[in-house]
Amino acid sequence: MKNYPSKYEEYAQLMTELGGEIPQTMQAFNQLHKVSTQDNALTKKTKELIALGIAICVQCDGCIAFHVKGAVDAGASQAEIVETIGTSILMGGGPAVIYGCEALAALKQFSVVEA
Repeated sequence: MKNYPSKYEEYAQLMTELGGEIPQTMQAFNQLHKVSTQDNALTKKTKELIALGIAICVQCDGCIAFHVKGAVDAGASQAEIVETIGTSILMGGGPAVIYGCEALAALKQFSVVEA
């Protein structure tokens, strides 16, 4: 089983290192992420759930780690994240089932507590 909190930390460190090599690109990416996830017509939580659905469909482990954590940090419940996994399966078929399982494992590892 993958350790998603460790994967999150590993990729965060690698992105910092990459930022040292290509600072303008990573600064632009970080600004894009900040602006794209701000509350507007959609909340940050909703945007993180959308990003998680896309991460599942494109089969990106690192993206799953970042967006499960982002959704949890933005206040998403376990039920909301699991429903996002279900919608991803609708759009991504069999491969999304496998990566949906990965997202569920990440969710369990980031310890969401139901209210």
